[in-house]
Amino acid sequence: MKKTLLLIPLLLLSSDSLPRQTSALRFEVRIAQGLTPDRPDGRLFILLGKRLSPEPRMTIGNTSLQADPFFARDVSDFMQEKIARIDDKSVSFPIENLSRLPSGEYYVQALFDTNTDLKSINAPGNLYSAPQKLTLNPTQSGAIKIELTQKIPPEELPADTQNIKYIKIKSELLSKFHNRPIYLRAGVILPRDYEADPLKRFPLRVHIGGYGSRFTNVRAMMLEGAGFRRAWEDKTAPSMILVHLDGDGPYGDSYQINSENNGPYGDAVTEELIPHIEKQFRAIGEGWARVLDGGSTGGWVSLALQVFYPDFFNGVWSYCPDGVDFRAFQLINIYQDRNAYINRHGFERPSARDLNGDVRFTIRHECRMENALGAGDSWAMSGEQWGAWNAAYGPRGEDRRPRPLWNPATGEIDHTVSERWKKYDLRLILQERWSALGPRLRGKINIWIGEADDYFLNNAVHLLDAFLSKANPPFEGRIVYGPGKGHCWLGISELEMMKEMSASIEKSRR
Repeated sequence: MKKTLLLIPLLLLSSDSLPRQTSALRFEVRIAQGLTPDRPDGRLFILLGKRLSPEPRMTIGNTSLQADPFFARDVSDFMQEKIARIDDKSVSFPIENLSRLPSGEYYVQALFDTNTDLKSINAPGNLYSAPQKLTLNPTQSGAIKIELTQKIPPEELPADTQNIKYIKIKSELLSKFHNRPIYLRAGVILPRDYEADPLKRFPLRVHIGGYGSRFTNVRAMMLEGAGFRRAWEDKTAPSMILVHLDGDGPYGDSYQINSENNGPYGDAVTEELIPHIEKQFRAIGEGWARVLDGGSTGGWVSLALQVFYPDFFNGVWSYCPDGVDFRAFQLINIYQDRNAYINRHGFERPSARDLNGDVRFTIRHECRMENALGAGDSWAMSGEQWGAWNAAYGPRGEDRRPRPLWNPATGEIDHTVSERWKKYDLRLILQERWSALGPRLRGKINIWIGEADDYFLNNAVHLLDAFLSKANPPFEGRIVYGPGKGHCWLGISELEMMKEMSASIEKSRR
């Protein structure tokens, strides 16, 4: 019999528990003459890079401990005649504060983020400075003066090609919700034989990429030598139109669903965007002739669109979907756990692992990065992964911002908020509504997941499987597990998936 040892967990030190140091170093930022921000209110960043390429502003969002440091604060009424300061009181990542910055040479850049329609840090209208190579020492006092001299230009769609088209339409539904013009975007890939018969109509494949994937990704998909292009142009591949949805919105990725914070994205996609594309590009335009696929964020979105619009789509091919059961939201049970950062044993909760099981970063660490990005120093406004989930699934607060599921600093979960998340818990929705949904989803659900998924997403898929495998009527779909496989493992080839999609469409046509 093995001896039982009493193990007392040591919690990792958070930035709040470290001895506070101070620095008199500060950054003073002005807007150059002749340059006008689209909005005077926004988030100001100072970014420090060790290299000139890529520019520091292009590296923001890295969760590594070796990530280039940045500092941020909210700024109001910031115009040309004013100075905005970043100092030791500003929020920072990955270091605890400015006083802990290692002395040395850095490429210093400022960025003023004001775009409220697209949450990308480098969205149109945002102001930035040219990088300056400076020697910084946090123990020395003084002001580093920086001038914002550049403005990211208005959006321009890439030029169409013979088989790649770009769509941007104003959404009346979303514009009404947000009380300002909001646009939907999509990339379209036409089949190789599109021009051969001007009377032929084609089925529609709606594709959703990983977190934040832009509609312009269709360019990379169709690059010479790309695996997707080889499958798409294969002589045995079925002919269909592909639509790549856009992964950027007011709070980051919208997840393409109706929500209290993002607005009616699901209705906008199904009632405005897809009908517009089908009419413009000779699609069949019937539910039996539409299919969905996607991985990671796209895995969840494609599955959710099939569930929420069961007759509008005729099947989903989902791989490594984000949490499909909120009892396993990564490693958090949002209904029962008390804290997102610390598990019931008192240890820091991992957010990502490698294939060997080693922790890449914790949820607390990842949310520290998102707190630094988000307005109000809150991950709920970061536009990154946790913030986007929160905006998509959660309620709207009295300040008209997404109410955070947990306290940004402590990780304490607000269970009045988690109750509101239930209408996006796909397993719960299916289980509660299966008598109505089951017959309409029969044979339409296909899911692949690696058992060593980087973000522990396999746990939630098992919980969904536990229901679907016993559901009555039978779901007649499939859930496939990849032993030892990590994030976004897909157990079939691109060509095989397209052939399965076509077979499902042809079966329904008859």
